[in-house]
Amino acid sequence: MTPARVDFRIIGDWIRPGSRVLDLGCGDGSLLAYLAHSKGASGYGLEIDDAHVGECIKRGVNVIQTDLDAGLSEFDERSFDYVVLSLTLQAVRYPDRLLREMLRVGTEGIVTFPNFGHWRTRWQLGVLGRMPVSAALPHEWYNTPNIHLCTLRDFARLCERERIEVLESQVVDHAHRQRLALRLLPNLLGEIALYRFRRARLP
Repeated sequence: MTPARVDFRIIGDWIRPGSRVLDLGCGDGSLLAYLAHSKGASGYGLEIDDAHVGECIKRGVNVIQTDLDAGLSEFDERSFDYVVLSLTLQAVRYPDRLLREMLRVGTEGIVTFPNFGHWRTRWQLGVLGRMPVSAALPHEWYNTPNIHLCTLRDFARLCERERIEVLESQVVDHAHRQRLALRLLPNLLGEIALYRFRRARLP
């Protein structure tokens, strides 16, 4: 089974076969379906949109309709090997709380988000003087679901504050392609960031 997006393949490469996965804001269930097929993974998706919940059911993906801002209190500690939050971090009300909850119910977390530090974003804001619109951030300021945009450096600082250890990270462009230049200047050229992390171990 070929993944719908390249970032799904990267996420799949980070997940061990047979793992239990919780996908937050799972959309139509494409990622969980891919992980079930390619990795033998099992688990649940959480999604608020009625239409997406219906698509998950059609794909045979276990889905629970819920609002992520309500937290993950229905799940016990270490219920999952991985908790995934793909292109949703910027749309939740309390990103720091959700990261803590991810590492309460999962051994590791995987997050992807649009990088607000990309050069086109800086140019639109700094030169044109208006809120950026791009392939990775396609909404206008007045209809965007994004309420907490950040850069790679912002996310790294939050991880440090929350005692989160970053295990791996990558950046891709808006078409989810990997390029050499992105590795050299990730915060300037990367449009979408991917991070795998866990709770930092005490010294």
